[in-house]
Amino acid sequence: MLMSLAPSISVPRSRFNALPLYIGLFCLLWSYAFVAGKIGVTHCPPLILLAARFSFAGILILGATLIRGDRWSLSWRDAAIFTVLGIANNALYLGLGYTGLQSVSAGLGGLIVSANPVFTAALAALLLGEGMTWRKASGLLLGVIGVTLIVWHRLSVGTDSLHGIVFTLASLASIVAGTILFKLFAPKGSLWIGNGIQNLSAGIVLTPVALTFADVHAIDYTPSLIGAFAFLVLGGSIMAYWLWFHLLKVCGATAASAYHFLMPPLGMLFAFLVLGEHVEARDLLGIIPVALGIYLVTRPAAKSAG
Repeated sequence: MLMSLAPSISVPRSRFNALPLYIGLFCLLWSYAFVAGKIGVTHCPPLILLAARFSFAGILILGATLIRGDRWSLSWRDAAIFTVLGIANNALYLGLGYTGLQSVSAGLGGLIVSANPVFTAALAALLLGEGMTWRKASGLLLGVIGVTLIVWHRLSVGTDSLHGIVFTLASLASIVAGTILFKLFAPKGSLWIGNGIQNLSAGIVLTPVALTFADVHAIDYTPSLIGAFAFLVLGGSIMAYWLWFHLLKVCGATAASAYHFLMPPLGMLFAFLVLGEHVEARDLLGIIPVALGIYLVTRPAAKSAG
């Protein structure tokens, strides 16, 4: 029976003590990935960068699993689901998104992807039985308003291309589809192994595409590229995605997706600190409705989890 995703029983309360830490770490890793991705695509064709990232992450995860002698806990059905998720959540979502990053700013890219909670909430209500209360609807609206305030001046600058915007919108559709598919088919077993399958399948799918349409000679091997690649593999593909699946399981699709509203302000903060991008005072004011919106969306899930 497909109902709200927060577990309500038979789980010791102590299991949820680390949930705020998981949420905070996920938001930091996911938002910084926009900056790392922007650095990466300036030194390497995006499809090659992603094919290498996913393949390397998948090999690391599954290799560590074999070395530790962990028991394989996935059925063939679950493995197939994670393979499909690898195509939606990794190959399509980031393949399209990184292609868009070549011609759109990190701020606009973050804005578009942060619309994820709105579409996810609507589809979760239709397909997963997650209720759309006035509180959730108000919270989602506040999140959209806050994010729009944060990046409004960036849209008026006119430095972003329509070509890049289209790719980023397609990227948004992919992450929404992947989120709903994960909850709809609810794969069981180890999320760690599932993430390994997801990454490796994405790498396998993207590698021939990258070798066909991208130029390997265009790679500029710099310390910046190496550092960005290391973060994207370890912090992004391995840790952030494991945390994302964990939050989907314990919080629900609507509540977990609401944290994506934090990505634009955090992404701009990291872009300011690392890339020296300009941040205005009105950007910071947008955090207020964002924070209130997340509180309204996630409060029901927090109650049911307790």
